[in-house]
Amino acid sequence: MDRFSRRSVLTKILPASLIAIVLPAYANSETQRGKTPPREVVDDQPHMQSALDSLRNAKRELDQATSDKGGHRVRALRLVNQAIGEVERGVRYDRRH
Repeated sequence: MDRFSRRSVLTKILPASLIAIVLPAYANSETQRGKTPPREVVDDQPHMQSALDSLRNAKRELDQATSDKGGHRVRALRLVNQAIGEVERGVRYDRRH
């Protein structure tokens, strides 16, 4: 797919980015309230893994898109990479605490 449409950005990248931002904050707030999830959920972190998978897929799609997007594709790639890093840091944080 050579085109990366506005619709695909709104349906793939934006939700994945929001998940990457919201989930670590939500997990932290639950822990602070004493509602620590069961250990197997913390160890596996299926939602965080799903977010990583979605973000990595979005990155692949952006990498394959044509470059003539007025700088928006490059900016989206930077934001997706940043979101991947945040999710990975969230997973590491959760495993230590």
